Amino acid sequence: MSSIHPATPDTADTLPDELVDVAVLGGGAAGLNAALMLVRSRRSVLVLDTGDPRNAPAAGIHGLLGREGMAPAELLARGRAEVRSYGGLVVGARVVGARADRPAADGDLRFTVDLADGRVVTARRLLLATGVRDELPAIPGLAEHWGSGLVHCPYCHGWEVRDQAIGVLAVGPASAHQALLFRQLSDDVTVFSRGTRFEEETLERFAALGITVIDGAVERVEAAADGSLAGVRLADGTLVQRDVLAVASRVHPRLDGLGDLGLPLEELPGGFGEKVVTTMGGATAVPGVWAAGNLADPMAQVGASAAAGALAGAHLNASLMSDDADTAVARRSAVGV
Repeated sequence: MSSIHPATPDTADTLPDELVDVAVLGGGAAGLNAALMLVRSRRSVLVLDTGDPRNAPAAGIHGLLGREGMAPAELLARGRAEVRSYGGLVVGARVVGARADRPAADGDLRFTVDLADGRVVTARRLLLATGVRDELPAIPGLAEHWGSGLVHCPYCHGWEVRDQAIGVLAVGPASAHQALLFRQLSDDVTVFSRGTRFEEETLERFAALGITVIDGAVERVEAAADGSLAGVRLADGTLVQRDVLAVASRVHPRLDGLGDLGLPLEELPGGFGEKVVTTMGGATAVPGVWAAGNLADPMAQVGASAAAGALAGAHLNASLMSDDADTAVARRSAVGV
């Protein structure tokens, strides 16, 4: 295979008129890796992507062997180029509807995907890799720092904020775990409880590790003159200076327009949101529909999402292969061979 060069984000293939084996909704790490597995198995694959990945604000990807520090956009550009190099199609489009249609005469599944511009795609299988939306606490000034002075994952961002003054905005008792993980990276960690009641054992751990707990209500997050994070303003007017804040977001599956598929959801532990219910390989309760990436595992980093996409792609191919074999047997019997 010839060397791969990053594709520009605005490059788009022509939408096919014919039936495709798999329509992949979402062109992040999970969706593209699933597509790569499928096109290498000589399946016809169409990736539909809006171009707004969850990690877009991040400066680099971390914890992914061989791609440490790579910009998210560059990774996706490389992925699109790799999928295209095997004949896969990647089209920039917003999906507004998807539904299961009447199966073909031989029983093979059929799905219709509606695009915002009125175009329609028909596929034998669907792979959903649309990801999640992060809901932040409703604190004035907080969201502006998302991806820079406001982080959520110590494994994604921890090294970059090491030895800085870190503030943890509690959203519940589970935030104690986050505070302990960030304490491993800095000696200066302050937890803003925001009404959360921590167990005595947790408070003892905080005290032993030198983690400060502030119980006062948070009024807003303040920015410095250059736009960077200045600190946390309490309700009593006190400004607690912090270099970076950490908070656990509540995640919501990005299923806009996909309600007709009837995908079951389940609550995440700790009240951190919802996920699509999947089984081994990403299969959902809806026959012919798979899910991978943050849609099925909101805590997965890029590497884990890509791996889940690869596994889902393999399972999808096996499903298609089984139906293809059954169809071949039926045709052979029909002609009396």
